[in-house]
Amino acid sequence: MYFLPAFLIIYFIVGKRLKNPFALLASIIFYAWGAPDFIFIVLGSIIIDFYLVKEMNKSSGRKKKLLTAVSVMLNVGLLAYFKYANFFVENINELFAAIGVEQIKWTAVALPIGISFFTFQKMTYAVDVYRGVYHPLKKPADFALYILMFPQLIAGPIVRFNEIANQIEDRSWNENNNNRLTGFFRFTVGLAKKVLIANVLGEQVDLIFGLEQVEFNTATAWIGIVAYAFQIYFDFSGYSDMAIGIGRMIGFDFPENFNNPYISRNITEFWRRWHITLGRWMRDYLYIPLGGNRVSTMRLYFNLWVVFLISGLWHGAAWNFVIWGAFHGLFLVMDKLFLLKFYDKIGKVPSIVITFFITLIGWVLFRVENMGQAGDYLHNMFNMDFGFDGIYFDKKFWFIMSAAVFFSFYGGFRKVEKWQMKLFEKNKKSGTLIIFFMISVMLFIISLGYITSSGFNPFIYFRF
Repeated sequence: MYFLPAFLIIYFIVGKRLKNPFALLASIIFYAWGAPDFIFIVLGSIIIDFYLVKEMNKSSGRKKKLLTAVSVMLNVGLLAYFKYANFFVENINELFAAIGVEQIKWTAVALPIGISFFTFQKMTYAVDVYRGVYHPLKKPADFALYILMFPQLIAGPIVRFNEIANQIEDRSWNENNNNRLTGFFRFTVGLAKKVLIANVLGEQVDLIFGLEQVEFNTATAWIGIVAYAFQIYFDFSGYSDMAIGIGRMIGFDFPENFNNPYISRNITEFWRRWHITLGRWMRDYLYIPLGGNRVSTMRLYFNLWVVFLISGLWHGAAWNFVIWGAFHGLFLVMDKLFLLKFYDKIGKVPSIVITFFITLIGWVLFRVENMGQAGDYLHNMFNMDFGFDGIYFDKKFWFIMSAAVFFSFYGGFRKVEKWQMKLFEKNKKSGTLIIFFMISVMLFIISLGYITSSGFNPFIYFRF
């Protein structure tokens, strides 16, 4: 509660030469506060990466490729160890137990917060420099700031190096009162999404998913998964809004991460609107290197499926995430095979309804702890049991659910998307800025009041 105001006050006071060092120091403190055991590992890997890429940039031929590969493998190796070692050992031990072999003795590895996000950013730095998209940074402190920048460090957006490289070196042209006020507005919108919508829905979602299968009926199952769909959307997009807003206040232009995903007419479009920076990363650094659209039809379908298997595994080291990724990959392939033509025939509204239904089934896989629970929950959704289960939803829940429905689907109305883009763009007139500031203060006070009256509720994507 005190970190951000203190940071902004000092950041606006210090001179131009001290802004980057102070922002880096604040980001290190921010990360160390949440994960003190890992800060030195993260800083060490950043320093190694910086000098590897610096040497790579001076090299050519095989040496250049080798140093790039070493940098990428270093980051993949760290991610694999910290995020997937437990998953690998657990599955090996289950196999050994089934065949009567002695299990591996293993001390569980703790997961550094934000590792999935900053690992991808470190890899983009090496690849972008290798491709000649942008020259490498001159100072290791500037590279550390790019990786550890606290607004988007924990849960994105995934900021590619070439998108903000010039802003790391000098962003004085982007630091002005217009950006500070529009950034504050964007921050408070994100904060309100999180605490006023996502947290309220999350209370009921946790309750329903914590019940045994026999304790709730079909209607409750559907209410639970619909509420979760809105919870995760407003939670994650709220974090992205807050990150983009803070970034704008201090002179950074972070990329957009969400664009009304639930008005998508197919799963392909959904992934152009949901977690946009992850989708673009997967496309440019994985799908295209695998051949993109330049391969045979069967190979293209295979590549799509592989990319989304990896996307699922990136989200979490558990089989339900892998299957969730495969589930979406399957519908991406089906879009190309025949679904896009089918959706064109049935029209916009039926296509949106069907696509939302598909995403709901996917969210069951994403939310559960294991595949057994997924099967039980899906059974409850479709067993047509409408007997009384004693679960009561109060007026507050239904009001917030109604607001979530409206704000999730109103982008489907004509001209609303264009209005939203204008709403969040920079360079507002003085009168508009005054209105924005008044709305921002109101949202901030209401959100702060809700935070102080409720318990700690972290963002969903902090676990990834």
